[in-house]
Amino acid sequence: MGKKWLSMCLVVLLLVSGATGTVFARDDLYVYYLDVGQAEATLLKGPGFTILIDAGDSGRNDVVEHLEKWHVETIDLFIVTHPHADHIGRGRSVLEAYEVAEVWLSGYEHATWLFEDFLDALLESEARYHEPRRGEHFNFGELNLEVLNPSTITTNLHGSNVVVRATYGDVTFLFTGDAERRTERDMLADNLVFEAEILSLGHHGSRTSSSMDFLLAVRPEVAIFSAGQPNSFGHPHEEVINRLAIVEVPMYGTDRNGTIIVWTDGTDYSVYSESGAELVEVGVQNGEYPDPEQGVELNSAGLEDLQRILHIGPARAASIMELRETLPLRSVDDLKWVPGLDTQRIEEIKQQGLAYVKGVMEDQ
Repeated sequence: MGKKWLSMCLVVLLLVSGATGTVFARDDLYVYYLDVGQAEATLLKGPGFTILIDAGDSGRNDVVEHLEKWHVETIDLFIVTHPHADHIGRGRSVLEAYEVAEVWLSGYEHATWLFEDFLDALLESEARYHEPRRGEHFNFGELNLEVLNPSTITTNLHGSNVVVRATYGDVTFLFTGDAERRTERDMLADNLVFEAEILSLGHHGSRTSSSMDFLLAVRPEVAIFSAGQPNSFGHPHEEVINRLAIVEVPMYGTDRNGTIIVWTDGTDYSVYSESGAELVEVGVQNGEYPDPEQGVELNSAGLEDLQRILHIGPARAASIMELRETLPLRSVDDLKWVPGLDTQRIEEIKQQGLAYVKGVMEDQ
């Protein structure tokens, strides 16, 4: 009877597993977007693994302090997305302070003293070395790490930037380093899977990154960037703020919030600040758009305001609102997708000077 009962229990357990996708709850994964000023460093600490992505700025000494605060003992993987000083900065300090099992670099050779010093520290350590390439997958416990970039080393440092997609259960993170639009286009052309709940914005929220095509492919629920306050670069740039507002994705930065923490058990997730204070969202604030009497922003205007535009009645206004739900308009010329608006009518709309699109077009 005992064996029969045990067999029946196993059958029920397997049926439950098939219905729910899992039997046992996962342990917690914490992702720390560390406050390292106008630089970047991200710590992933989960059951049985610790991963560090980038190491802050060479002019600061806070990365190791952050790691000590979060009780890091060893590092299984240390990824340097690219060898600029605000990403590789305290790399030597990390290698000297911790036993690091493996280090990833793209293979791009950067002729700076800081990069050469990091390579010396890497050779002095006992860490393994790997140059990741697009399509590779690695497992760290229940975390799957997929390499999206680079496919090959180019003459462009940012084009050789390491981009990784980390999946833990049903929750996915995308870490982009300083990948710019040309790299985003290259990855998109390769038909990769980009969808992720949490997006680390490229290049500290710069207009050079986070193109609309890329955001639409990732479909994030939360966007996080690392920047100093104040910073001479003006990060995050208004164009990126507006793109994220259009796709209705909340945006949080370390400049206003300090270290940002994402907790997940592989099913649910939550985002909060290390300080315990309420997160401050960056976004389009009231009054940032021109007065309705001065212009009609095609991606945000309501049904009545849209009808103030020449040749736009209730049906065409509804068509515009339906169109922008799936693909935001990038210029007034995109009105060509609205039934009945030909080149001549769009030119007349432009001459009226009322319709406009804010912060979506990108420099070529």
